[in-house]
Amino acid sequence: MLYVLPETTGDIIVLQANESLSQEDYTEIFLPLFDHVKNTHPEVRLLITFAPGFQGFEAGAVWEDLKFGATHANDFHRIAIVGGPEWVEWISKVSELFMQGEIRHYKLTQLLEALRWINDEGEDDEEEEKLHPFGG
Repeated sequence: MLYVLPETTGDIIVLQANESLSQEDYTEIFLPLFDHVKNTHPEVRLLITFAPGFQGFEAGAVWEDLKFGATHANDFHRIAIVGGPEWVEWISKVSELFMQGEIRHYKLTQLLEALRWINDEGEDDEEEEKLHPFGG
């Protein structure tokens, strides 16, 4: 099941995937929401959290995801993937090769950090830490 979380606003879509994702999750929940956001913003920010009991994608969902990725790879500013099995992190790394926007994977315990990143908050601090890792 796919749930739209209340943090969804403006160009930001925040979702939670529980158990397994079905074709209906894509066609009835995600795609209409994405189309609405894309029609009102040049780029979309997506954060998806995979609940601890997430099992995977049904065949129809895999097909919908492949079709979606082929046509919308350049429509994202950022994608944050939170939690999920180990293969989710691997897929996020592979997907980054085909997308214009940034993709990051976070552990489930890093949800707040992922929300900050998707909102472009704290970037100056992150850059400052890279330039001066010891505060000097």
